[in-house]
Amino acid sequence: MGDAYFYHLTHSPVERTLPSLLGKALGAGWRIAVRGRSRDRLDWLDQKLWLGPDDDFLPHGVEGGAHDALQPILLTTGTAANDPACLMAIDGAEVAASDVSGMQRVCILFDGNDTEALEMARAQWRTITAAGLGAKYWSEESGRWEMKSENAPG
Repeated sequence: MGDAYFYHLTHSPVERTLPSLLGKALGAGWRIAVRGRSRDRLDWLDQKLWLGPDDDFLPHGVEGGAHDALQPILLTTGTAANDPACLMAIDGAEVAASDVSGMQRVCILFDGNDTEALEMARAQWRTITAAGLGAKYWSEESGRWEMKSENAPG
């Protein structure tokens, strides 16, 4: 059973924050699913990830390819075919308590300047913690990431 980490983005956009988190998850030996709500947005993110520095290359693919199950990182709008240990949800993609209990870690990245995204993240926090799962809230409000709240599992 994993934990959910909520990342409240106020200074850095998702395309700058996500690569760092993906690198850490790959370093832990995990396969990762990045779940979004729109294929167009995932295609855009795919291009951003390919443009990263060579020394921080993030091997990935967008769902619908012949080798989805083999991808270390799979960008998807639904259930990932790469058997991920880590799920990273962006743009208000749905995350259920069963996602958290079935993964090593779930990361929910949300734009703190977007009222709808903020409300969605709050609802996800309530759902996940009500299910007795662990959750941590991280904020970059001070200019660096700090854990502001933690709900222990149980």
